[in-house]
Amino acid sequence: MTVHGSVLDLIGNTPMVDVSALSPNPDVRILVKLEGQNPGGSVKDRVARSMVEQAEADGVLTPGQTLLEPSSGNTGIGLALVCRLKGYELVVVLPSNVSPERRQLLEVWGARIVESPGSEGSNGAVRLARAMAEEHPEWCFLYQYANPANPRAHYTGTGPEIWRDCPEVTHFVAGLGTSGTLLGVGRYLKEQNPAVQVWAVEPPAGEMVDGLRNLDDGYIPPIFEDQGGAQLLDRKTVVKPLESIEWTRRLADVGVFAGISTGAALAGAARCAASVERGVVVVVSADGGWKYLSTGAWTDDLDVVEKRARATIYF
Repeated sequence: MTVHGSVLDLIGNTPMVDVSALSPNPDVRILVKLEGQNPGGSVKDRVARSMVEQAEADGVLTPGQTLLEPSSGNTGIGLALVCRLKGYELVVVLPSNVSPERRQLLEVWGARIVESPGSEGSNGAVRLARAMAEEHPEWCFLYQYANPANPRAHYTGTGPEIWRDCPEVTHFVAGLGTSGTLLGVGRYLKEQNPAVQVWAVEPPAGEMVDGLRNLDDGYIPPIFEDQGGAQLLDRKTVVKPLESIEWTRRLADVGVFAGISTGAALAGAARCAASVERGVVVVVSADGGWKYLSTGAWTDDLDVVEKRARATIYF
């Protein structure tokens, strides 16, 4: 067994598992890439390490400097882990209505939390962080929504891993958040096989599915526009909050304990599988279910869980 020199070396090379028992089409396999296996517990560990190391290489991040980032949870947690190991201070702008698990994990790694209005969601955190960055030019503002190191982490890591492990992939499905995963993995897979289709999963306009955003709600991540996201995507499909929770529970039937955004992505994958004759659909599971236990997503009445999720940000 390989002995790694740092926890950061454990980021990436996550496993994939076949969940085709949940496919509505027996001729379409569905594989889930388990990003919750990263040391910080989510796909955002890749982005956090990529952004910090690129900033170091560019000379915009120097020893002793403070980093600033808006986050509703996983990116902040990933950055807090990286910063703890590299010796940087981190300020995370966090909506006030995030789940207890999110806040506690940030505190474990030593991040300083600045609250933004919970009613404004992640967009409010972005606005406050941008204002703070102007007030503190001495801080390093990595800004995942506009940082090309975000999709690059997936172009150089997640995408090649999927192609290595499953070159027969025909469709790639992921949630639309910062858009980094879709851009990086989608571009890489299409370069290997232009026939691969890239599907984005988003919530209905004006509604919230943990970790996802609808581009019609007024904020389009700059990297999505800068890197031709509209041209890269073959299709966007809308998944409602209740549907996301239902599919999160169905994943447990095949032994996968994943977060609610994974349920949304799997719902999109099932829709994809039902629409084609045959193929192999690869889905990214952004994180594990252990950070969602306070939602009661697996144990409480579905309507109660959905109502609770509208009031609290769990991703």
